[in-house]
Amino acid sequence: MSAEATNPNGVSPEFRPLTQPAALPKTAQGRRRGRPRIDLRRLGRAALLGPTTRGRTPDAIAHVAEAHRAHHPDADLSILSRAYVLAESSHRGQMRKSGEPYITHPLAVTLILAELGAETTTLTASLLHDTVEDTEVTLDQVREQFGNEVCFLVDGVTKLEKVDYGAAAEPETFRKMLVATGNDVRVMSIKLADRLHNMRTLGVMRPEKQARIAKVTHDVLIPLAERLGVQALKTELEDLVFAILQPDDYARTRALIDGNAAGGDPLAPIAENVRGVLKEAGITAEVLVRPRHSVSVHRVSRKRGELRGTDFGRLLVLVGEDADCYAVLGELHTCFTPVISEFKDFIASPKFNLYQSLHTAVAGADGAVAEILIRTHQMHKVAEAGVVALGNPYAQPDGSDAAADGERADPTRPGWLSRLLEWQESTPDPDAFWSSLRADLAQDREITVFRSDGGTLGLPAGASCVDAAYAQYGEAAHACIGARVNGRLATLSTVLRDGDSVELLLAHDAASGPSPDWLEHARTPAARIAIEGWLADADSAHDAGPTKDAQPGAETVRATGAAPALPCAPAAAEGDSRPVVDNAVADLPDAGVRLAGCCTPVPPDQVLGFVVRGGVVTVHREGCAAVARMRALGREPVGVRWQEGTAELRVTLVAESFGRPHLLADLTEAIATAGAEVVSATVEPPSEQRVRHTYTLQLTDAAGLPALMRAMREVAGVYDVSRAQHPATA
Repeated sequence: MSAEATNPNGVSPEFRPLTQPAALPKTAQGRRRGRPRIDLRRLGRAALLGPTTRGRTPDAIAHVAEAHRAHHPDADLSILSRAYVLAESSHRGQMRKSGEPYITHPLAVTLILAELGAETTTLTASLLHDTVEDTEVTLDQVREQFGNEVCFLVDGVTKLEKVDYGAAAEPETFRKMLVATGNDVRVMSIKLADRLHNMRTLGVMRPEKQARIAKVTHDVLIPLAERLGVQALKTELEDLVFAILQPDDYARTRALIDGNAAGGDPLAPIAENVRGVLKEAGITAEVLVRPRHSVSVHRVSRKRGELRGTDFGRLLVLVGEDADCYAVLGELHTCFTPVISEFKDFIASPKFNLYQSLHTAVAGADGAVAEILIRTHQMHKVAEAGVVALGNPYAQPDGSDAAADGERADPTRPGWLSRLLEWQESTPDPDAFWSSLRADLAQDREITVFRSDGGTLGLPAGASCVDAAYAQYGEAAHACIGARVNGRLATLSTVLRDGDSVELLLAHDAASGPSPDWLEHARTPAARIAIEGWLADADSAHDAGPTKDAQPGAETVRATGAAPALPCAPAAAEGDSRPVVDNAVADLPDAGVRLAGCCTPVPPDQVLGFVVRGGVVTVHREGCAAVARMRALGREPVGVRWQEGTAELRVTLVAESFGRPHLLADLTEAIATAGAEVVSATVEPPSEQRVRHTYTLQLTDAAGLPALMRAMREVAGVYDVSRAQHPATA
């Protein structure tokens, strides 16, 4: 928890308001507003003197109390006083590498959260966040004195011991922290504030350690701050990391900012014009010039090349009500020349991290473009503090805790934290978890797509239909064969855009599965983990699968994710409890039966079965190359027989398609060309532009079944062909 040092510029660390990052030159700080800096040396002396007169708030946390009361006027400060006394006495004698008493670190972290508006429980845990990790205080003591909630938050941010976990300590600590965050998002709020203060005071660390800490901050904590909507922490962390990892670019960017500041602020007269327009329209609004931070300026310069003076900041218009935001927008677009391509409505469609605002831009007479943000005061609070602004997001109207009735709801939208927790359970290996976490958080933004049932899915930018399938259906998405995006048929590799509508098409074939090619299109860890798991199981189950000697069409059937279905035939004779699939009965009580995709056996083939993972019996034709390989491995075959009365080779296939002219004729021609005889055929009335054809077919050779199904799938408009879920009839 405690990266002790002075700040990167060599200045003694001090408590600073969030708007005054330590690494920025004074010229930049002069443009920001906040409380005066607080002398840590004075606070250190106050901390060493211990608590003051009973009933009074200790002098060392007076600044925390002031910031807290600004957001919560009725807050009870007594618990903060007790937490400070325990923290100070526990850390007494410990010093930071910068020379201040260690207690100044939890005080600084608590001040950061207090200025963001965190509620009392979070601040209490923040004061105690290093006690269990670095002192003799135990979790039981914290629970006894401050309750289960504070104890949970302290435990959530306590590191795992490297002596116990070795190299896995860091990833496993983050896993533990994320799991705790899933139950209480305030855990991550404390961690982010803790990292911010440590980054502010990183200067006395060795350069290589600075770079390592900055890299983890960049890869994990900054994306988490973005997803939790805590922009005030995110932007300062970005600038501090930027200064360490890209010092040359940082220096050039600071020079650009300083040069622009020396020439006056070109946004000031535009802001004055906006104030005049809104006053004349009778709209009460506060218009501020909001300077860009260093990383933002760097990004804009890379995007636009040479910067104008108006590129170094944006105008922020704050109003009272949502309707006022749109009234301001109307006045601006009426009285100025709007840049329509810059308009975004994040009020009607909030971002995934709770952010709401209207974005627009207007062009001046000289061609300079001024970007403008329009939001209410409450939206601005949430935009700056994110989930911290929610207070206790789990509190019920009656004051009870929502967790009392079970698992707490995910306060993030649209539940990205819940999705993260789901896939991490599938990655027990610390290295795999660490790399998957970084890859998941590396996505710069999320998109929202609409499901056919009216729900929504939150996905990372660049996600494909494969990701959407697993986000919506979980492992059932193994049977996905295609999608309709915005009403049009699309492949699973199609990249989705924000606002797309997606209808995912699942095969009726229970044996269908993903192709290895799907991994090339999967962006989310959940999708990749599920696909890799299925492929690993399939390789195990078919470890003697298709070879050069296997029947034609086997690889094609598996790769398309649409292998023949495995429907159940009529029950076996009374008293025979052995499962029956496609009229096959295994001589192994209570075992499931599955027909091998490599040789697709059907009556009257001579068949054998082999027990694979899960106790399922896979049925192969005796001549299948897989049988020889199974025997060579010492695997004992299981007897399998066909039900009596199935001498004729007859199969019922169902073709799912989109309606179009001449479809029936084209399907019939494909069947005839494949050498099959149509015994009967039915066509159901179209439903939502879909048509289902059911054919009972007579084949002269069972080996032709894969080729027949493949030929039917290749007919234009057909998106699935599967075996019927009932026996073929004459």
